[in-house]
Amino acid sequence: MQSSRFQALQQPQSQVSFRVDGVEKIRWNFGTESRRPYFFPFCGPSNEPLTRMGHPGAPNHDHHQSIWFAHHKVQGIDFWSNNETAYIRQKEWLCYRDGADEAIMAVNLDWHDGHNPQPLMTQELVAGFRLHESGGTILELQSTFTPTSKELELGQTNFGFLAIRLAKTISAYFGNGLITDNQGRSGEPAIFGQSNQWVDYSGSVLTGLGKSRREIQEGITCINHQANPNSPPGWHVREDGWMGPSACREQSLLISQEKPLRLRYLLFGHAGLVDISVNNELADKFNRLPDWIVRRSSVKHQEWEVFR
Repeated sequence: MQSSRFQALQQPQSQVSFRVDGVEKIRWNFGTESRRPYFFPFCGPSNEPLTRMGHPGAPNHDHHQSIWFAHHKVQGIDFWSNNETAYIRQKEWLCYRDGADEAIMAVNLDWHDGHNPQPLMTQELVAGFRLHESGGTILELQSTFTPTSKELELGQTNFGFLAIRLAKTISAYFGNGLITDNQGRSGEPAIFGQSNQWVDYSGSVLTGLGKSRREIQEGITCINHQANPNSPPGWHVREDGWMGPSACREQSLLISQEKPLRLRYLLFGHAGLVDISVNNELADKFNRLPDWIVRRSSVKHQEWEVFR
């Protein structure tokens, strides 16, 4: 029997649990009570969540759901906020693959404008969970966006496609966090809008229970793959605790059925504060990894398979 240290386990209420040695590190949530699917929790080496649901002080930012996909101008339609009718739904799952070194999930998401029953575009999402040699949590994300019409414009905007809302204690304003980029700059004023291969947000995390509860340092690095369009991207980072690579910050993107958009990112939940050399090495390895391919399977009782 093949060893399955890493598992992607379907759960009730439209959830998938990513586990290693029986310990949950990440959970995928795709229930219809939310406008869009999201990952929560995303836990670091201490197994404490490094992200949160919503803004610590602004109720009009409830669309900030831990780790999520969205975009402000899909053919001019706002998929970013909760103010419009647009929403994203998981249409189907394709593959859950357990393994000795990694667990993988592949799903199809539909982007609806809220009026037409046909989606504007589809998103094939492949998510791979594994551990870094340091014990850190790695979540690799590959999204392929294909319009249902011949062409579709993704407008110029700071907002989209990937966004991360950090835990309150990691926030620079609400906690003691520090934002750092791959060039060694730190803080929102120095990094906001700047082009970077990766950005890190690290700070305090509370772990333990009762009298044993204590403060440690952990964080998340978000790495952009060099093959993404408009790379390296400008980054939208805020002292109140969120960050995201802006795929369309400088210019819009026109995608078509013949030329869909593929975006690849890697999230690294690590112990301690940022280590630039570790992140650069991880980014170099990520850039050398080939794309995942999702295809019909020839294996008995398995309709789809994912491979590189």
